[in-house]
Amino acid sequence: MIEAVNITKSYKMGEVTLNILKGISLTIEPGDFVAIMGPSGSGKSTLMNILGLLDTPTSGQYKLNSVEVSQRSEDELAIIRRNEIGFIFQQFNLLPRMSALANVDLPLLYSQLYPHETRGKDLLSRVGLETRMTHKPSELSGGQQQRVAIARSLINNPKIVFADEPTGNLDTQSQVEIMKILEELNQSGITVIIVTHEEEVAAHAKRWIRLRDGVIISDERRSPLEKNNIPLTQSITHQTKTSAWQNILNYFQLGVKTLAANKVRTALSMLGILIGVGAVVAMLALGSGAKKAIEEQLSSLGSNLLNVRPGAIRVGGITQESGAANRLIPEDLALIKSHVSNVKNVSGQVNGRGQLTANAKNWNTFIQGTSETWDELHNSVPTIGRFFTEDENLKRARVAVIGETIQRELFNNTNPIGEMIKINKINFQIIGVLPPKGANAFRDQDDVVIIPVLTAMKRVFGRDYLEMLEVEIDRPENIPQAQEEIRQVITNQHKIPISQQGEAYVVRNMADIQATMQQSSQTMSVLLASIAAISLLVGGIGIMNIMLVSVTERTREIGLRKAIGAMRKDILSQFLAESVVISVIGGLIGIFLGWISTVLISQVADWSTSITLESVLLSFGFSVAIGIIFGVYPARKASRLNPIDALRYE
Repeated sequence: MIEAVNITKSYKMGEVTLNILKGISLTIEPGDFVAIMGPSGSGKSTLMNILGLLDTPTSGQYKLNSVEVSQRSEDELAIIRRNEIGFIFQQFNLLPRMSALANVDLPLLYSQLYPHETRGKDLLSRVGLETRMTHKPSELSGGQQQRVAIARSLINNPKIVFADEPTGNLDTQSQVEIMKILEELNQSGITVIIVTHEEEVAAHAKRWIRLRDGVIISDERRSPLEKNNIPLTQSITHQTKTSAWQNILNYFQLGVKTLAANKVRTALSMLGILIGVGAVVAMLALGSGAKKAIEEQLSSLGSNLLNVRPGAIRVGGITQESGAANRLIPEDLALIKSHVSNVKNVSGQVNGRGQLTANAKNWNTFIQGTSETWDELHNSVPTIGRFFTEDENLKRARVAVIGETIQRELFNNTNPIGEMIKINKINFQIIGVLPPKGANAFRDQDDVVIIPVLTAMKRVFGRDYLEMLEVEIDRPENIPQAQEEIRQVITNQHKIPISQQGEAYVVRNMADIQATMQQSSQTMSVLLASIAAISLLVGGIGIMNIMLVSVTERTREIGLRKAIGAMRKDILSQFLAESVVISVIGGLIGIFLGWISTVLISQVADWSTSITLESVLLSFGFSVAIGIIFGVYPARKASRLNPIDALRYE
């Protein structure tokens, strides 16, 4: 079964090389019970670690079941350990957060077998712990803990059991019980190899191998080797392999249990992710709300609109803003409608402040005179009543359409249709109420009165010119051509000199303004989210720090897991799962916190907010990614620990 030829082991201690094993050669047959003896420093534990595949020799050959294993990779050795070998340690090496039964079943996680329903219980019953299965190691005596370790070593039906000073920390009675169990294991056909310096313990073995200073000084057969095949443990060949999803689920369940054992530290680890995700959700909600508000304001501006205003021209060497020569007049509306291609609607406009009086109340507001097409241009068809007609505009009718603010302040939100209102002491009849638009950075858009443009010019403001024209083009692609045609038609109509035509009129494309506002909104949203994302990065660094501390604290645990068959990917997956659990739970709580914050901001500050599914998924995905990215380094560090060095830690 075991063939070792000229095995050496050396350690480099600074500039000094320590030769621990100096050419060990031995053969151990199946079913033997061997005691490796010697004083402290003789190399017996090092030899056992090499024979148990926890360590590799510096030189020499080692065959296990006729297979050369001395130069196998760490993962290959882990597979052989979990299939062929069981370990019983002097320090028991039980995981304190797990019950006795969970400790016994632990190797099955790495052999990728579904835990048999009764196998672990049967093994604990066989070692006399049927009533202590749910107890944790701290609730068991030293002898009971060693029995749990023995049951764990048998869970994968090994062919060899290595016991390193199995009775070193036990009282006399427990020592007798443990050695009796080891004898029963050997009688069942299992090869047992123990390391001890006590002859009363070695007396139970059939063969004594004595070491001193790294060499074998004697090899004595104490009892004849018998071929026994009495089964002590049931076969596990009938158990089925776990699926990849089941393995992942097992890692996450183990991660949750591990994190739950350190609640305060886990909560502090989650704090950075929690705050970061909450901030991202809230900032994206603010940005989305602002974007939605801007879109609503843009829709009120209308689509495919051109804004025409008088520019600055020079008269007698002096630059004048909107001089008499380039003023817009009502006749320009019909001229543009008839001479510019692809025009759908045209509207003129004059603006000013005015004093309103109604129901013994006064209100100073914004007065806007427009053409009858204004409501269609700006998607502002009255919600109550109607807009004025072309005939009413031509007749300079005293009719008015008011905003919601006027309705609230002067009419207490009652239906004002048909009511009379005075604008600068001139009576007007209310015929409609505009749809709500909200406030922008400049004014309350609902605090407005709309009247026919000719009425405003002649009856209210006493003007004979327009402040601007609004021209709606049928399709966006026709806007550039229309801009040039409008400028050409108006400059020709007003006989603007060629030298001044470039500055006489300003034709602005509202689509450009809309694009600029939308781009500004998107930039602000990205800026806010980026600032919030910094919290996520800080949270990720916190996770990495905590996981690095966890790796250091659990070094012996990592060594144990590797000893019972865990490969590098198993350790990597386990620690990575723990960091993902932190980020996932923190992310979910952060989403809830972000939602609460958004509601409070909306109610207290009266800001427009909007939580979207995309923002929630983005924040959650980012938090999971942070957990993976910042968890990889600690997990990789844990997976690369040497099993024997990890077991010897502290």
